[in-house]
Amino acid sequence: MHHSDYSIEASPLVTEFLDYLRISEGLSANTLSAYQKDLQIYQAWWFSKVQNTAIETVSKNELEDFMFGLHEQGRSQKSNARLLSTLKRFYRWGVTQNRFDSDPTTLMKSPKTPKSIPTVISEQQVEVLLNTPDVTTALGLRDRAILELMYASGLRVSEVVELPFEQLNLSAGLVQVTGKGSKERIVPIGEVAIEWVERYLQSSRPLLVRQKWVSTLFVSRLGRPMTRQTLWHRVNNLAFQAGIQGKLSPHGLRHAFATHLINHGADLRTVQLLLGHSDLSTTQIYTHVAKERLHRIHQQHHPRG
Repeated sequence: MHHSDYSIEASPLVTEFLDYLRISEGLSANTLSAYQKDLQIYQAWWFSKVQNTAIETVSKNELEDFMFGLHEQGRSQKSNARLLSTLKRFYRWGVTQNRFDSDPTTLMKSPKTPKSIPTVISEQQVEVLLNTPDVTTALGLRDRAILELMYASGLRVSEVVELPFEQLNLSAGLVQVTGKGSKERIVPIGEVAIEWVERYLQSSRPLLVRQKWVSTLFVSRLGRPMTRQTLWHRVNNLAFQAGIQGKLSPHGLRHAFATHLINHGADLRTVQLLLGHSDLSTTQIYTHVAKERLHRIHQQHHPRG
């Protein structure tokens, strides 16, 4: 173990705790070293921040500041969650050994990111975005077809870039998608998207592909299958051009698709099928979108709103 980064002595309590884990819990050297690293980071912080207080009197607020600081430094969520569970164990042990009066970690939650919806863009903003690509160029026409298809179908980024040419049935207005876990689903696409994909197929794709045979519907500047990164950059740049604040990822279009469907009265079950969610709980994050909208409509149109 390199102690060079930490010029501090381990608190006797920490040493005792590690001994306890080794002897009473019989933990492996690897696990112990993970605990030790976590507690070193914690001690280094505690030493620099709150050296005037004993480690046993750290408050919940101070601990939350500490965890937030780590999050700010860009430490991974996984590492932070592990560190918090180390601290919880340390303080629980301290309380049972009567070393600490109370356990400041009892009410602390793991730094999980909530299941939140990315900025959902309005229907007007989608309209502006769809009109942003310069459709007089081969790439612009491709981008327009991609945006129209994504907004019409709610496909995932990977589903769009990997979409095989032959899984598109334009005359029926359907696309057959292989989603997560190789699950197949059929998604309808509207007339507008069909029209743009047809235009792309006629005027743009042949120019990009030249003489090669490429299995995917959408191709890159060099006539190869597109990568997710390329799609990400394209959508992001177009959103920036369209003046949409904040980063809009291709996933944001999938959210717009779902939200706007619900705004127009689609039920969650339908949206679940269209998005290819395996369980309704994933789709459930849209319920509050629907509720908020109903609330707004009521306020706007009801005399007592």
